[in-house]
Amino acid sequence: MLAGFAAHAQGELEFEFDSHDFGYIAEGTLASYSFRVRNTGSEPVVITNVQPSCGCTTPEWTKAPLKNGEIGFIKVVYNSSGRPGPFNKSVTVTSNAATPTHNLYIKGNVGPVDQKKNTTAEQKVLSPRLAVGSTSYSFGKLEKGQKAIAKFLIKNTGRRDLIVQAVRTACDCVSYRMSEPALKPGQTATLELTFVPAVLKEYNEVVTIVSNDIVMPDLRLTLKASVVESLAPEDMLKESK
Repeated sequence: MLAGFAAHAQGELEFEFDSHDFGYIAEGTLASYSFRVRNTGSEPVVITNVQPSCGCTTPEWTKAPLKNGEIGFIKVVYNSSGRPGPFNKSVTVTSNAATPTHNLYIKGNVGPVDQKKNTTAEQKVLSPRLAVGSTSYSFGKLEKGQKAIAKFLIKNTGRRDLIVQAVRTACDCVSYRMSEPALKPGQTATLELTFVPAVLKEYNEVVTIVSNDIVMPDLRLTLKASVVESLAPEDMLKESK
């Protein structure tokens, strides 16, 4: 009975999705996607390792223990440089959950950078279309290294499923997550941009959203922030006499 109770009293990881299709991406794109996972068991779960099937894929994951009901992330980045053609890769997630290993999959097709320019009028008409309500977001003042999230409501106004494939920034300080992996025609979703500034300055950061919209594959959004060393009032920083 004790052995049966111990087996039952474990954490268990439940993944929102097991696979993600990037669709078409231009060669040189760093295509990334974050898989969401929840602990549905009774005990905390620690993700101890995420092992990709090849060196072209780089993983990041939640290191802190996930308690019952908590959500974590496994972010997978595929480097398409020098890798034209279709790809289908896997990553193996290892943890102390009741099911200790779980496989996730990413796939897509890498083509020449200028391939989207050589499309027919019919292909453009049938293309997914990425529309966004606002193209900029201001955080106001932020501390250096502080994590801040901007949310944009986007809509697919085209005729085929829309997939956000990656984000690009000059500062390499922005990551993204979609509330839906793919948007059907007419569907809306939330795009979350996580901004972590590392330099004390006025940011006016251009974020390029890469998608399978062949009419406008690179949508540009702007994140604004005034980054300071600390937001604490000066009198709180002074030593009491």
